[in-house]
Amino acid sequence: MWLFLVRRLLWAVVLVFAVTVITYAIFFLMPSDPAALAAGRGASPQAIAMVRKLLHFDEPVWQQYLRFVWNLFRHGSLGYSYVSREDVTRKVTEDLPVTASLITGGALLVLTLAIPIGILSAVRPRSFLDRASMIFVLFGISTQPVWLGLVLSYLFGYKLRLTPIAGYCNAIAGPYDPCGGAISWASHLILPWITFSFLFAALYVRMIRAQLMEAMNEDYVRTARAKGLSERRVVVRHALRNSMLPVVTILGMDLGLAFGTAVFIEQTFSLPGIGRDLLQASNQLDLPVIVGIVMAVALIVICLNLVVDVLYGFLDPRIRLTDAVRLG
Repeated sequence: MWLFLVRRLLWAVVLVFAVTVITYAIFFLMPSDPAALAAGRGASPQAIAMVRKLLHFDEPVWQQYLRFVWNLFRHGSLGYSYVSREDVTRKVTEDLPVTASLITGGALLVLTLAIPIGILSAVRPRSFLDRASMIFVLFGISTQPVWLGLVLSYLFGYKLRLTPIAGYCNAIAGPYDPCGGAISWASHLILPWITFSFLFAALYVRMIRAQLMEAMNEDYVRTARAKGLSERRVVVRHALRNSMLPVVTILGMDLGLAFGTAVFIEQTFSLPGIGRDLLQASNQLDLPVIVGIVMAVALIVICLNLVVDVLYGFLDPRIRLTDAVRLG
């Protein structure tokens, strides 16, 4: 087990450094002059030259990269915004909880919907519930999240006035915070959660159904039934556990896609998360903010995939055994 964990940690470290190289190469070696962007529009050549020297853009590329990595891992600094001159690390740290709240709540809602619907659809194929779940899957895959978010805001926020239309409240109310608390926080996020989970829930219902129906025909399930175990125990304790292995794998791969979906949902519901910051920075060519958000998301995805790999190893001991044989 320890060899399995060490190997996964080493791969995570390699991926982190690979992400820094790719991110730096894409954004800081673009044809545009970063010094001119940092100096602002209408800056004189003298001002641009001063900014280029001040921000070390006149140094060789490898020195700039080493300085970038040193500031990132030694000081936790991602630089300063070209537009607002704000500390990028502070900006990402302040806005990341909003995006994390959206994705975490949406992911929990996805699993809450997909697992029971997928199980009931698999154990009763061709039933009314199975056909209804397939209609839900088709509608969920075909629906555009921005359109769905606007429809939900209009119906439940504007017409019925059951939820706020847009905005965000902190889960913990501050002394000078007019909007805060768990109830206000959840009421502002319920529509974004539903919008976020609609597509993913449909995909995972279909996946769980297919995997569970395949597992129900395996020999170990027939053996469990022959031993006289109840159908519920056969499904939950035996078939479902093995069916969840591909689901856990795809869940780790979908984390990057989840951040991409969150960008549009935050814009639709005016949530002050890093997705909306990314769109604004892209429109203004604010490279440090773009790089900071991309780096933060990449590091989070790598860490979450590491957790998924470890969880996969616990669910399937053959993975740990294979790694131990390779390393031995």
